[in-house]
Amino acid sequence: MGSQPPQKPGLVVFDLDYTLWPFWVDTHVTPPFFLKGPNIVDSDGQTVKHYLEVPQVLEFLKNEGIPIAAASRTSEISGANQLLDLFGWDKYFNYKEIYPGCKLHHFKVFQRETGLPYTSMIFFDDEERNIRDLSKVGVHCVFVKKGVDMKLVKDALLEFPKKFHPHTK
Repeated sequence: MGSQPPQKPGLVVFDLDYTLWPFWVDTHVTPPFFLKGPNIVDSDGQTVKHYLEVPQVLEFLKNEGIPIAAASRTSEISGANQLLDLFGWDKYFNYKEIYPGCKLHHFKVFQRETGLPYTSMIFFDDEERNIRDLSKVGVHCVFVKKGVDMKLVKDALLEFPKKFHPHTK
């Protein structure tokens, strides 16, 4: 009897720019951000929005008992953190690595903090170079074309166990 492969990931990691929201926080909007009625606006008064299904995705993963992390290479560290707070998403993120540098470094920190192997992590990102780098170390990577949504996340969760047992249906 072999050990049973994990059916769920030990950690789901999201990039931020063009993954959870449709802009680069360090170039397309102007921090700091503010609540203005029901909206979040930047310093120029421009409304700042996230991809529609992101709150539903984060709530779903939390209800599934799957820890969530953010990994972003942005130089606008305070602005990214401020948006996570203003969108009400801080409560979902168990880990955050938000600073310029290589995503491999972000994941080394996650590995150290969680004790999990790379093979138990899923990563969603819109940049192919990050997908390539992290796939090489065993992270299950999902390329994000037009923002994260429920279908993308549920499909990734269905594919995850097949990584360990390719014949799993």
